[in-house]
Amino acid sequence: MQSNFLSDEQATWLETVNRFMDSEVTVEYVRECDMHRNYPYEAYEKIARQGWLGLLFKEADGGAGGNIFDYTLMAEGLGKFGFDFAAAILVPTFTAMNIAKFGTAEQKAKYIRPFIDGKIRFSVSISELGAGSDAASTRTRARRDENGDWIVTGQKLWCSGAAATDVVIAMLVRTDPDDKHGGLSILLIPNDTPGLVINKLPTLSRHATGTTEIFLDEVKVPGDALLGKEGEGWKIIVEHLELERCSVAGAYTGNAQTAVSKAVQYAHEREQFGRPIWDFQVLRHMLADCQTQVDAARLLVYRAAAMLAAGLPASREVSMAKLYGSETLKHCALTGMQVLGGHANLPEADMERYLRESVQSTIGGGTSQIQKTIIARSMRL
Repeated sequence: MQSNFLSDEQATWLETVNRFMDSEVTVEYVRECDMHRNYPYEAYEKIARQGWLGLLFKEADGGAGGNIFDYTLMAEGLGKFGFDFAAAILVPTFTAMNIAKFGTAEQKAKYIRPFIDGKIRFSVSISELGAGSDAASTRTRARRDENGDWIVTGQKLWCSGAAATDVVIAMLVRTDPDDKHGGLSILLIPNDTPGLVINKLPTLSRHATGTTEIFLDEVKVPGDALLGKEGEGWKIIVEHLELERCSVAGAYTGNAQTAVSKAVQYAHEREQFGRPIWDFQVLRHMLADCQTQVDAARLLVYRAAAMLAAGLPASREVSMAKLYGSETLKHCALTGMQVLGGHANLPEADMERYLRESVQSTIGGGTSQIQKTIIARSMRL
């Protein structure tokens, strides 16, 4: 079904990732990580050994030289058993790509190869208590001291994956208090930096990858931790979000397809009133609507990824894919809960996990309302 609009090579790549998820990761492993709030270190290492963390990097940097379409197909496969698992792999890549694009030669040498080999991870810290959708209102302050080091003070929120081991955080900070967008910069801060306090939050979703709050009180960071130039933080984050939104939309679609497929299977197996519940037209129509939405979401994702891979402006198309993919996942997971009935509430049914993660999908990486704002802005005469 997914391969109808893909080349043979692309279809084979997607099937490879799906088979890997079935045999090497498994839904049982993803479920256990969620239930116990454990970061999926073992699966992360398996993916690193496949070389997939280097998919988007140039061959000269030790990568595979793939493009965003290749990466989005991988994201679709990785999202098969839940978006949270996919996030553990995708989130580090977004920051690693920022380093490949904006980093100094020293930063690239220090970080890229170890990331591709799975020895370090990355996280990105954008939001704060007063800066969510309005990310440019960041108040966490970074100033230079007399030695040229950075002194950082503030509080960050919803930093996914920051509490795992060997993580470097790309943190959006304010270096100029008088310029809302031009006064933002990015610092690369290891999560074991003295004075950095990271608390993993007991959230509804994101159990395995984890999301955190971070406190900084006069934390000293080396002067060479600046990514790009001072004042380029907003530019870096905007490009980061476009890559992120396209990839996560692919993962949403992969998880939505699993939710529908699982509900269809259950409807064929579950009997009530002397026949499979699939025989009741109301359920068939509910699931037909879901499958139609998944196929439409997938096409929106593929269009956005193809445009980005071709170097075309695609902010509108990326926002459409992210908006529709996340809302489709939520609708399909909720429908799956209804079809599975009481069984859906058990962890081993997985549907309640898909539903929890779907709620976060319409918020993280830019809310559905923000995506609609971006789309509407592109519609001005």
